[in-house]
Amino acid sequence: MKYDRDFYPIHDNEYIFERIKKEIDTIGYYKLPFADITSILSFAETVDKRHIVVLGIGGSSLGASAIHEFLKRKQLFKRTLSFLESTDPVDIRSKLDEVELSNTQFVIISKSGTTVETISILKYLSILVDLTPGNTAIISEIGTPLAKFASENSMPFFEIPVDVGGRFSVFSAVGLVPLALVGVDIANMLEGARKVYHSYFAQERSYDILMDKARFYVENKHRFNINVLFSYSSALAGFNQWYIQLWAESLGKKNKNGTRQGLTPIGLIGPVDQHSFLQLIMEGVRDKTVTFITVADFEEQIVIPRDTPIGELGYLEGVSFSRLIDMQAEATIEAIQNEKDIPFDIITIDKVDEYNIAELMYSYELLVSIIGSFLQIDAYDQPGVESGKVILKEKLNLKLGLVQ
Repeated sequence: MKYDRDFYPIHDNEYIFERIKKEIDTIGYYKLPFADITSILSFAETVDKRHIVVLGIGGSSLGASAIHEFLKRKQLFKRTLSFLESTDPVDIRSKLDEVELSNTQFVIISKSGTTVETISILKYLSILVDLTPGNTAIISEIGTPLAKFASENSMPFFEIPVDVGGRFSVFSAVGLVPLALVGVDIANMLEGARKVYHSYFAQERSYDILMDKARFYVENKHRFNINVLFSYSSALAGFNQWYIQLWAESLGKKNKNGTRQGLTPIGLIGPVDQHSFLQLIMEGVRDKTVTFITVADFEEQIVIPRDTPIGELGYLEGVSFSRLIDMQAEATIEAIQNEKDIPFDIITIDKVDEYNIAELMYSYELLVSIIGSFLQIDAYDQPGVESGKVILKEKLNLKLGLVQ
């Protein structure tokens, strides 16, 4: 008798937990919150430029950008921070026009050292400004062409560990160097990530939350294959973008049996998108889960004034904007709850600071790893992305007008 199968069992939580623990030895992001940051802090102390410009794309930029976006409305940073990611010529020109090149510290980030977007912008930048050890730092794997460039020019160099993938690299030099340069408290940030690590691996509260959430997504992947993130803070727009890359690039894979897997991420900002996308959630196909992210304390008490010349909606007067956005979230949550067939959960961030955004981001990294383990996929490679890169480089090598 011959037996074959085209399915796989969904393992119990303890089996998955043991698999995740074993990954600690081979997947580098788990231990990043425990890294020594002395050299990064020392380097940041030496930089005297007014502007920080990062050349990097995807995992080399989205994490740092998300944290900076989250914090910049509440903290007065000593330097500006911008990111050159796209090959859009208008975007490149406009962003460079916003800074004084002679007063700018450039941070070049590429894990492979051969990222087309990053290296092409670097080549262009090199004709605009003299790149020196005094204004340029390199972040890459050891042995890459970019690492060699740093060595040949005696530029400050920070290593990306080989076992840390780009989209999981926010707590490595990739995120820590740019953030330290603008004045983010990266020590406090790592403390937030460490809290999640300790809680999960001690099988405390984070363990139960993340395992239950991952299991629900996997067991219901055919019914609810769209995961909506509804963030009730404009400061979380960058986090939404980071989440979309992390989720899509990690979980859109073929499993061990060659079966296509994938949970589709969508990132929304509550007060804005509740006027549009909420309609699709409420009355559209029941194929979505919703995660609400709210902020417990915005530490901002501006209030809608009384006795204004605008007579309409008098019930708004005297209400703080912090309370108003909370009520908007509460109303949307209640509306979805009343439907009784839309799965949702709520994450509440204590306040807007480094500790809390790191806690949130490390939780999502762990969640993705757990889901990947349940699905029996490699959450850390990206063959679909790589195939497009190969085709692009072939086209460039053939000089089909793309380098003219």
